[in-house]
Amino acid sequence: MFNKLIAQLLPYMPKKLIWVFSKRYIAGITLDDAVAAAKKHNEQGMMVTLDILGEFIKTLDEAERNRDEYIELIDRVEKENVDGNYSVKPTMFGLLLDEEVCYQHIRAIVAKAASYDNFIRVDMEDSPCTTSTINLYRKLKAEFPKNCGLVVQSYMKRTLQDLKDLMDIHTDETPLNYRLCKGIYVEPADIAFKKYEEINDNFLKELEFMFENGVYPGIATHDKPLIEGAYKLIEKYNVPKEKYEFQMLYGVTPELRKSILDKGHRMRIYVPYGKQWFGYSTRRLKENPKMASHIIKALFIRG
Repeated sequence: MFNKLIAQLLPYMPKKLIWVFSKRYIAGITLDDAVAAAKKHNEQGMMVTLDILGEFIKTLDEAERNRDEYIELIDRVEKENVDGNYSVKPTMFGLLLDEEVCYQHIRAIVAKAASYDNFIRVDMEDSPCTTSTINLYRKLKAEFPKNCGLVVQSYMKRTLQDLKDLMDIHTDETPLNYRLCKGIYVEPADIAFKKYEEINDNFLKELEFMFENGVYPGIATHDKPLIEGAYKLIEKYNVPKEKYEFQMLYGVTPELRKSILDKGHRMRIYVPYGKQWFGYSTRRLKENPKMASHIIKALFIRG
């Protein structure tokens, strides 16, 4: 009850107070902030994926502006020689308003990245978006087989079957490329696993499927048991280091991140930024009230 109460109240608190917490997990507000953060991680031996904050837009004019902002981001990042790629949320481009318009906007972004021989990751959002996002990914993959990937969520009961179904577009020359994460949205128990052990078991089951079938996984987790489980699967299947990577969120578990790097594994950091940081932060609180107590501690206790 305490967590839920705090999660409900925080959106009404002064933005400056919320920023005290948020700035540890968001690179900043401007493109300059994002580029600086990306370069800092590159210097420490990490790749990045850059994400402009914003989702669930209300008008298609917003979708067009978001497309143009991403194209500006890509041109700038490539000019700066940043070692990174890009993540996009389909609802930021109108997925829930007009799927064809959304596809055309994201296609333009993928085409821009492909012109630099780079890569776009299509994020997975909540369950009403799952099927349409997979369909969008299929269309992009057909035209840009080396320049796009997808996020999949281990807590969704359908995910393993989705992975199997998508194998029809996998080839050795252009393997499927996924970010495998647990998932953050609150979903009904009939479509999503709820218990920690079930979600973790499913995560490792899906990761093993990827290794067995030559799929490239981005192993996105801060959970030590999952990282240890991934190590075992990498050893079991003798997976070359260029065939997978670990991924973590900006500002989260830096010591654990360093331990993975020290073992010689590749690491990519998710670097979000933008003017929509307040909505992003408060929305995440509503989706996961358990974060509230951690935020209150973070306001007063570093580490």
